[in-house]
Order: sequence, then C-alpha cells, then structure tokens
Amino acid sequence: MAHDSNGASPLGDDAIKDLQETALRVREHIIRMSTDGGCFTGASLSCADLIVYLYKQSLNVSPGNLNDPTRDYLFLSKGHDVPALYGTFAELGWIERDRLKNHLKTNDDIYWHPNRNIPGIEYYSGSLGHLLPVAVGVALDCKMRGQNNKIVVITGDGELDEGSNWEALLVAQAYKLDNLLVVVDRNEFQANIRTEDLIPLEPLDKKLEAFGCVVRSVDGHDFNALHTAFSAYPFSQEQPSAIIARTVRGRGLPSIEARADRWFCNFTHEEVEQLLQELHGQGSTTLTSETLTVR
Repeated sequence: MAHDSNGASPLGDDAIKDLQETALRVREHIIRMSTDGGCFTGASLSCADLIVYLYKQSLNVSPGNLNDPTRDYLFLSKGHDVPALYGTFAELGWIERDRLKNHLKTNDDIYWHPNRNIPGIEYYSGSLGHLLPVAVGVALDCKMRGQNNKIVVITGDGELDEGSNWEALLVAQAYKLDNLLVVVDRNEFQANIRTEDLIPLEPLDKKLEAFGCVVRSVDGHDFNALHTAFSAYPFSQEQPSAIIARTVRGRGLPSIEARADRWFCNFTHEEVEQLLQELHGQGSTTLTSETLTVR
C-alpha cells in the first residue's frame, strides 16, 4: 500500500541544524552513560534522532503542561532506550544536565529503564510488549473524551515478538483509534542477534497493515523525511497509523554500528573518551571492554 507525501514543507536549514546539534549532544550523553555499569548503548543511539525530532518538532508536551489532559503523549515501550530520552530531556532543560552523572546511582532515578519519578516519563517500561497496550488505552480514553491528543508509542522491532503488541493493534483497529501512532525503531537487531535470524518480521509493513494500521516507512535518521512522515499523521481517518523508522544500531559510532555483540555496553573511561572523539569524526576506537552475550 503506497502513501504519498502530504505536501508538508521541508524543514528549514536552521531547524535541521538545530535538530542535528541536539541529537549529537544527546548521543554524547548516551556515550557517557555507557560506563560504570553501562547501558543499552546501541539501541539508544538508533532511536536518538526519533526522540529528538518528536520532542522538538511534533509533540505538544512540556514540563508546564504535564497535568493538561489535552496534551500529547509519548510512550517509550522499548524502555532500555531510555538514555536517549534522558539525554533529550537534559537538552530541553526538563532535567539538569549534571543529573545524568547520577546514572545507576542509588540517590537518583536515572536508571536502566524509565521511571515515572522523572517528570515527562509517562509510564514505567522495561518488560517489552507492555506500553503499546497502555497507549491504546490512553488513546481510547482521549477519543471518548472528544480530545485531539497525539498518542505516540515507540517500540523496538524485536519487541514485536511479543503477542501483546498485536492484540493491542486489534483493539486499536476495532475502536478506530486514528489518534494512535506506532513508531517501530527498525534497527534489525534484538539483543545479540538479527531479528531476521531469530523470528523474521518482514514484510513488516504488510503485517502491520493486516492488523489495521496505515503504514509509512522512513529513514529514521533523516530529519526532513521524519518531518514529512510525522506531519502526515493521522495517515487515515478511523485507522491507527504506523511508521517503520529504519535505523542503524549504534548510529554515529562506526566502532559499534550494526554490531550484534555491542547491544549492551559497559565501556572503560578511556573508551568513552575515544568514542566521544569518534562521534565527532576524530579517529576510531579500539574496544577492549567485554561484551554481554545471551545464552
């Protein structure tokens, strides 16, 4: 099923530059959180552009309207990507940048997965497959109230192995939830294996369409492409929308891009400094830290 552009005006050069610079700083935060216990670095880097775009260009949500029932909602269902969310909140001024230094410390809630003690995080996540059902419930509530909220949920592609997602889409279709937008971070990995080598998802667009979604596929690192896609939402009346954002795990760091063994990273301090330079195009990194494997 092909879908044309809705004619949204491209982002201006200043807006693109601002998004790129913000996303770069978010990636710096992710790298710095990838030590002293580590985090899910590769997946966080793959969705950083998505999260930055949504909060800076698409969503009507801010610290000042979190109690407004007519605001927009973003649910990060792939909760292990929360370093990208923390980093975005820091760059938007929602939390202090220095607070990110408390990652994994017992005196704060900056942890491996989202915690609602941090203003702006909508719901706890970590156990995969849970937040699309929650988002469907919120979308239905908003629809019954006659409100025009955007309800956006970001899922992982490997997360789609969870049947709860597909059950939720059946409900969304039944209740004609055109205020729901499902964004799949399609980086083609889950843990330390490619999705297509475990439980193949393709053709993912056809599967989502079969469950009632109107689907667009987009380069998840191209801000103008993201702008065109998100500006077209809802893609159809009385149907949920879905965006397959094709991304690269570890985006921005050639040393770990698309590597199955670097899904969770606990870098040494020396590696962190090298990776920060690599992010800025200044050399490569020799990785000596151990990798986490699943048996």
